[in-house]
Amino acid sequence: MCKETLLDHARTFMPSLKEVRSRIVSVNSTQQVTKAMKMVSAAKLRRSTERITQLRPFEKRLSFIISRLSSVLGESLDLDLAKPNKGKLVLLVVVTSDRGLCGGFNSNIARQVNNLMETRYASEAQAGHVRLMCIGKKGNDYFSRRNQQIIERFQHLFQHLNFEHASEAANYAIDGFSKGTFKEVILIYNEFKNIATQVVQTEQLLPIVSAEKTTKTVSVDYILEPDAATIVGELIPRMLRTKFYKALLESNASEHGARMTAMDKATENAGDMLKELKITYNRSRQAAITKEILEIVGGAEALAN
Repeated sequence: MCKETLLDHARTFMPSLKEVRSRIVSVNSTQQVTKAMKMVSAAKLRRSTERITQLRPFEKRLSFIISRLSSVLGESLDLDLAKPNKGKLVLLVVVTSDRGLCGGFNSNIARQVNNLMETRYASEAQAGHVRLMCIGKKGNDYFSRRNQQIIERFQHLFQHLNFEHASEAANYAIDGFSKGTFKEVILIYNEFKNIATQVVQTEQLLPIVSAEKTTKTVSVDYILEPDAATIVGELIPRMLRTKFYKALLESNASEHGARMTAMDKATENAGDMLKELKITYNRSRQAAITKEILEIVGGAEALAN
């Protein structure tokens, strides 16, 4: 192979040292950002898991009490929130995040909502009787671009997530069902399993699932003060708000777990890319040295001739 061919080959396939150095600096900066985001998500995840771990037993026990009471009292207890109403609309409560960079966290929710509207609520969707309540900016942006009928938005709720703010969103759904606007209220959210696993859940909030479907009827003689209607009338709305709040806490913990996993993988990929870039940099430097040597040899031969 002649010297001219070697020079052309080096120019064609080897990037310049300046380009490679620029890419190394860029990837290194990106790696530092992903490391920082992973550390922030890890700290937030620890706090979120503590909150959801504390709430789960309370919500489970409260639901158990309601189920046992309704099983024992049966038809003598008039539960309006457990009865189908004459409403035509189905409300899908879509819980996503306010920010991205968390892998498939938000896309899995969007896929599940689309699947529900194509299968379980296909007839309602064709008739225009499906409404969305978006909790989180990403879900709102996604469905707004697709011209879905969003009836209410609760953005930036996760910045100050507490029971009072969650109750505001829950009350909107409960009041809509009580007034006969919605015939069903469905929660779609990510349930937190562990750092690497989040499971999309589709949970019926209203009407309340009949106790006969979830528990066996147990004959227990309860003493209720002041009366069953008053007690259950107070407990059921609280149970629904607690269940709603639990779904938001599950989603919040899942978001931080998904982002931590995504940033960890991004940091690892950036490290692999840095290794490849350093190899490319060394090869480019070697090619530049070879090019200079060939030019010197060629100049010397030209002077000799």
